[in-house]
Amino acid sequence: SSRDLIRRIDATPDVAVAMTQPDMVSAERAVHAREVSGILVIPQYFERDVLHGRASPIALYADASYFLIYQRVSGAVNGVARTMGAEVEAARLIGAGVDTGLAAAASDPMPLTAIALFNPQGGYATYVLPAALILILQQTLLIGVGLIETSTNSPAQKQQEPQAGAIQTLLGKWLAYLIIETPAFVLYLIILPYLCGIPRLGPFIWVLVLAVPFILAVSGLAMAVAAAMRDPLAVQLALAACGLPFFLLAGFAWPNEAIPEGVKMFAIFIPSTSAIDGIVRVSQMGAMLSDVRSQVLTLWGLALLYGAIAVAINARRAAGYRAALARSATVAD
Repeated sequence: SSRDLIRRIDATPDVAVAMTQPDMVSAERAVHAREVSGILVIPQYFERDVLHGRASPIALYADASYFLIYQRVSGAVNGVARTMGAEVEAARLIGAGVDTGLAAAASDPMPLTAIALFNPQGGYATYVLPAALILILQQTLLIGVGLIETSTNSPAQKQQEPQAGAIQTLLGKWLAYLIIETPAFVLYLIILPYLCGIPRLGPFIWVLVLAVPFILAVSGLAMAVAAAMRDPLAVQLALAACGLPFFLLAGFAWPNEAIPEGVKMFAIFIPSTSAIDGIVRVSQMGAMLSDVRSQVLTLWGLALLYGAIAVAINARRAAGYRAALARSATVAD
């Protein structure tokens, strides 16, 4: 029975039996040497206890540092143990004279059939990759726009800037960043998911509808941060350090229900929070645009908010710069 249990576990797609050790000390030594990632302990007299109808629990010691791998390993071992226990119980009932159908139903009276609607492969990539790609796009755009904006802080650069209004300058920069980022958006959220075999239910055009306010909101946030900090190194370090908090606040790696309400309110001001929710719903879950209306409106609101902040800071700085030039010209006269 123990060899049959080992063969069944080894036959699962999630677990491979690497070796058999005679005692716990040898097994722990193999774990410490990273030769195996877990230990399955089968008690002595396993078959005798099973044949006598007594409980003979097996023990699994698995590495939980990678929680998704740990979940798959424990699920595979638990499934095999339950199946084998149901077979033993059914055989015992049949031996006692119970009908075969009744014995099978008694050993598993409520069979569970789980169907993953939007992650049929049950894989890590299908679950986390779409959201991770949006975060990568956000971080690269934030840092890139921040560095471009801080490179125009020197007086020599400011003298070369066209004498346009703050709003016209913002609209021109938005258009430039939108043109540059759209091909990257298409590559990351349309071409790469297709190559990786990620299921898609929604049309591509709806993804692009969400992409426009997302790009404007992210570039507006970067311009506002760059206008406030003005130092390229400080902008790069600050925005790079925000990557992991943005990842956790998005509500897919850490359960959204476990996030405090105050933190959720703060997360709304991060463009990736609404973009991940809306784009995943539209592209992978087959949602209509009307179903993600709140996410679209939030992204447009963030774009206008951060754009207004960038315009106000740049307009105030330009006014101070012109006043300083006027004073210097007056002194020269």
